[in-house]
Amino acid sequence: MKEKYQILFNPSANEIEQVVAIHLATFEGFFLTFLGKGFLKNLYTGFLEHPSSELMLITQDNNVVGFLAYSKNISAFYKWLLKNKFFQFLWYSFGATIRNPKASIRLLRALTYPQKSQSEDSYVELSSIGVNPDYTNHGLGSILITEFVKRQNFSEIKYIRLATDAINNDKVNAFYKKNGFQLYSTYFTPEGRKMNEYRYYGDET
Repeated sequence: MKEKYQILFNPSANEIEQVVAIHLATFEGFFLTFLGKGFLKNLYTGFLEHPSSELMLITQDNNVVGFLAYSKNISAFYKWLLKNKFFQFLWYSFGATIRNPKASIRLLRALTYPQKSQSEDSYVELSSIGVNPDYTNHGLGSILITEFVKRQNFSEIKYIRLATDAINNDKVNAFYKKNGFQLYSTYFTPEGRKMNEYRYYGDET
C-alpha cells in the first residue's frame, strides 16, 4: 500500500517543535545545531512570520516527517531576524559563548553574511531541508523539492539557489543533482568549509 503524505504550510507551535527535532537529528554536529533548540525554534518561526519567506512541511498521520525553509529575499530575511528577534538571539549567543568563546562571532557572521553576498539577480534561497532519519529513502526530500519548485514563478526569478558542503557530503550533492540542480560554483566560508553552490533554473526551452 502506497504511503500517503501531505504538504502543509502555516505550521502550529507543536509542528515547529517537530521541525526543530528533525533539524537536530539531521544536522548533528553543525553550528546551528550547537546553538540549541531555542535558537532553532526562533529561526524556523522566522521563516513562518517573514512575509517573503516560507516554511513547508511534509506530514504523515499528522506527524511532521520533513520540512523545507526558503526565502525570496534572504538578505531581507536576516535583517528582519536581527531586528525582530535580536534579544532572543543575543540570549542564545550568550549561552553558546559560554560553551565556545568564538560562537558569538560566528553567529553574527552567519546572520550578516547573506547581506554581504547580495546579488542583483532575483532568486529564491533554499535555506534548509531536512527529513526525519526514520523516513530516509522514502523519497520525501524529492517530494519537498518538487512541491517547492512548483510554487516558484520563473518569470519573476532567475533561479533557485542553495549551498551545501562539498567534502564528505556525496549523498547530499547527488540528491540535489538528481532533483535538477546544477553546480554553479565552489567557495570557502570564513571558517574554511568548502561549499558547493547549486542553482535550479526551471524548465529551459
